[in-house]
Amino acid sequence: MTKTALISAHALAYGHPGNTLGREINLAIGSGEVVCVLGPNGGGKTTLFRTLLGLIPPHAGHITLGTKPLQAYPAAERARAMAYVPQASSTAFSFTVGELVLMGRTAHTRLFARPGANDVAAAAAAIAELNLSHLTDTAVSEISGGERQLALIARALAQQSPLLIMDEPTASLDFGNQALILKEICRLKASGRSVLFSSHNPDHALQCADRTLLMHRGNILALGRPQDVITAANLQMVYGIDVEIIPSEPHGFAICRPVNR
Repeated sequence: MTKTALISAHALAYGHPGNTLGREINLAIGSGEVVCVLGPNGGGKTTLFRTLLGLIPPHAGHITLGTKPLQAYPAAERARAMAYVPQASSTAFSFTVGELVLMGRTAHTRLFARPGANDVAAAAAAIAELNLSHLTDTAVSEISGGERQLALIARALAQQSPLLIMDEPTASLDFGNQALILKEICRLKASGRSVLFSSHNPDHALQCADRTLLMHRGNILALGRPQDVITAANLQMVYGIDVEIIPSEPHGFAICRPVNR
């Protein structure tokens, strides 16, 4: 890879205490690069992401953030380098959408300091980018799961980190909002930021990813250009179904379709 690596994993083993899910993970995310991770439910995608973020310790190997080991960075410095979009879940707290998104600025403020004008402006811009301005003063507990997912993405955008790690960002979203998120990922790439995201839909990788990491039983089955990695044979191995890859020249990318036999 010719691009500078923002984060890299070397011979990484990861999992839960007493249960290693994957081994020998070697991955580097370059500046301005989009990498899509594909794999089945329970395949280790979320645990891998949380390990890369430093939220859980690796079982073996090491992770480098920039030029230093990940563990050498305080939490606030990691947050300035990486923004995380978890899968949306219900919340018992009545934060408004505006307050939730403004939390993305925490990495840029001093402890106990009030957000400044720049922080408020960054949050408002992120909210507008994802067409959520009409929900700014609405409690997160009162919006739909899809809207909550968009708010979490807006919070990560407000963080203004060079790398976004997004755990199934299109989950719970309707067709139009899925398109909005894929467009946002392309915009982030064009602006020089990097995105590592997971999905269950191979078409998403074909549309906007530079590389695709295909996971099988927690390990890397294939890593490379989407058009090289996303094959009928690989998808059959990972998902256990027959798939047809349909060329779509007018759009510049192929379409995956399950084959009913």
